[in-house]
Amino acid sequence: MTARLTTIHDGGRYFEGPRWHRGRLWFVDCMARTQLSISPSGELQQHAAVTDDTPCGLGVLPDGDVVVLTMFRKRLLRFSDGALSLYADLSEVATGTIDDMIIDEQGRAYVGDLGFNLPPPEGRGAVGRIILVMPDGRARVVADGLRFPNGIAISSDHRRLVVAEMDGACLADYDIAADGSLHLRGRLGRINDPDGICLDRDGAVWVASFTEDAFVRIDRDGEERERIGVAGRRALACALGGADRRTLFCLSAETSYEELRKGKSVSRIDVVEVDTPGDGYP
Repeated sequence: MTARLTTIHDGGRYFEGPRWHRGRLWFVDCMARTQLSISPSGELQQHAAVTDDTPCGLGVLPDGDVVVLTMFRKRLLRFSDGALSLYADLSEVATGTIDDMIIDEQGRAYVGDLGFNLPPPEGRGAVGRIILVMPDGRARVVADGLRFPNGIAISSDHRRLVVAEMDGACLADYDIAADGSLHLRGRLGRINDPDGICLDRDGAVWVASFTEDAFVRIDRDGEERERIGVAGRRALACALGGADRRTLFCLSAETSYEELRKGKSVSRIDVVEVDTPGDGYP
């Protein structure tokens, strides 16, 4: 696919966690430690600052409040009435740094636990997990054996959850039980360093491939169907939004693993119209 990307915002640090909500794309700047939103035309608004930790994943509760994940103190913070407050403390449940998250229509939050603390140690293995946080605050592990769980997406019928395995270079595909438990269906695709993801109505997954400098569409059988390159930039995360959910928001950064360790990164948001609209969360 030869896509014509349109840049709507440039000059941030490191954008993550895009979620289409109330006519805007909500996301975080991990390095600037801010929670932001942007209109499709590029009108940027800062909503909150996280002063004591690094924000990463986002989720939206059924009442419309946004929840932001903070990685190292292992908390979920609720943004309401212009302020952040504690929603859930996962420090006693998570065994490592927490990374991305998603919240479904029932208010259930699925959180990726790396199983180790960043920066990644050598020989870390398949120690990652998914933690389910129920609306009443109860938390339990619903999946394990993951190799660096990253982006998470849930279908609109609440029957399917997909998580990007960054070290595993694939997508782990789960069935969701009525109580929120996960059952591994299998693994899909072959994508180097998959980061953020989103689903479309055909059941395909758009994947941000960090080291392939591209956003890749993988179908239900694990086959690549489309590719949108961002040459010379790392693909970080994506979300389908807009009035008909056919606008693919592509978050990328001019950086590298080595530069990230030095705090060097410049992030951007591009958009492109795609044929198949988005489904579920994000």
